[in-house]
Amino acid sequence: MLKTVQPSIFVVVLNYNGKDTLTACLSSVFQSDFKGFEVIVVDNNSIDGSFELAKNQFPRAHFIKNSKNIGFAKGNNIGIRFALEKFADYILVLNNDAYLEKNTILELAIVAEKTKTAGIFNPIILNANNNSIWFAGGKIDWLKMKNQHLTKISSQNPYSTQYCTGCAMFISKEVFKKIGLFDERYFLYYEDADFSVRAKNAGFDLRICPSAKVLHIEQSSINNPLKTYWLVLSGMIFFFSQGSPFQKIWLLLYLQLRKFKNYFLNLLKPSQQTFQVKKAYKDFRKINLL
Repeated sequence: MLKTVQPSIFVVVLNYNGKDTLTACLSSVFQSDFKGFEVIVVDNNSIDGSFELAKNQFPRAHFIKNSKNIGFAKGNNIGIRFALEKFADYILVLNNDAYLEKNTILELAIVAEKTKTAGIFNPIILNANNNSIWFAGGKIDWLKMKNQHLTKISSQNPYSTQYCTGCAMFISKEVFKKIGLFDERYFLYYEDADFSVRAKNAGFDLRICPSAKVLHIEQSSINNPLKTYWLVLSGMIFFFSQGSPFQKIWLLLYLQLRKFKNYFLNLLKPSQQTFQVKKAYKDFRKINLL
């Protein structure tokens, strides 16, 4: 149970052309058992009417509309700043294609209040179409430059994870005080892993809460023709930003091998995907992390 004085919780939902999912997402939030939270919808200049539709249906929420699509990290940071200025104790960063169960916020709050050594929490995230597990923890593979979603619940009690996903990330205000906000070099993907590693390096534990659950449609990935480009570019930013000096030596060699592979694929079997990978390698050089 929570203490008599409940923590102040804000839910930040970033939206970009989420007409098929945003209203259902917000409906699930407002049906929560936990009372007294506030909701902030940050819109990255949607053109499908989703922002206006939600604004009409959910007058209790705060609405912020950006003049252009500024990406996941920067868009969420606008909502996070707003919440912190309103003295939020916890902020739930929630995808617009994710749906809460009624007790999700309450369960996350109970675990967070009991676990003061931890700063970031994830619920178990299920695929909305078949209830299979989409995320039950994260593993960082430094050798192969990739992050892996774990799909098995390792305990019925809260347990540690190497990183938390931004799909439904419950964050203590203490984390923001100590490490700041999401790194805005990431337009899409890996900003959650970067934030997790920075929090862990600052002394915060990362926890999975099996008693809390979220359904996820992953609509944004389906509709994103540049998914490969952003995965590759953001992945390189993450691993070369957060890797140790010894890891970076290996990463440099591994990256060269990947570049050779992509070069020959573009010669022998060119595709939209190989072109996007090539462009990501080219744009990464401009960031000057090597």
